[in-house]
Amino acid sequence: MSVRVVLADDQNVVRAGFRALLDLTDDLVVVAEAADGAQAVEAVRTTRPDVVLMDIRMPGVDGIEATRRIAADRSLDGVRVVMLTTYQVDEYVFEALRHGAAGFLIKDLEPDELRQAIRTVAAGQGLLAPAVTRSVVEEFARLKAPEAAGARRLAPLTEREREVMALVAAGLSNDGIGKELLMSPLTAKTHVSRAMTKLGVRDRAQLVVLAYETGLVSPGQLRRGLLPGE
Repeated sequence: MSVRVVLADDQNVVRAGFRALLDLTDDLVVVAEAADGAQAVEAVRTTRPDVVLMDIRMPGVDGIEATRRIAADRSLDGVRVVMLTTYQVDEYVFEALRHGAAGFLIKDLEPDELRQAIRTVAAGQGLLAPAVTRSVVEEFARLKAPEAAGARRLAPLTEREREVMALVAAGLSNDGIGKELLMSPLTAKTHVSRAMTKLGVRDRAQLVVLAYETGLVSPGQLRRGLLPGE
């Protein structure tokens, strides 16, 4: 079954380049293109793609606002937005992740990396390049104090779900979480899903952002191998 893709970028040459790459792949199909965020939202509502490759900086409605609109539309819950950026550490990427993006890609990535990234996010894994995405979140988490209401936002979670959320923020897969907490990958996946449902987030990327915003983890903490309470 093919993965349906919408391309959103204000530069024709960029869209043409991505389309050329994807047209060479049997399981990836471009179903629409858009030159700005408003067109992207309309294209998504019309075609119901699996994945949107969304440029951050576009005239009029930018990629962040377009992502927010898509994420807020319950009828589009199955659509995953991947941000395209020129810079690895970009404040707009952080905002896009907060507003529902499943991850981000640097525009100069290799063709095979692009194809595999689309397949990955379409399969529901959500977070792309966990270590890089975490570095973006950490960079901007340093600039702001944790939310005063952080503890209250996390109140619905069990202690185990908090542990799992911290490991998601560390970039671990379900397999990695299972090994760390001595549980099966399926059990880890269940804990992740329950945490997302209780917190009202749509994927692992937003769990990472929320882990930092609420103070569950702090910048640099997980790189030192420390979990909350250790």
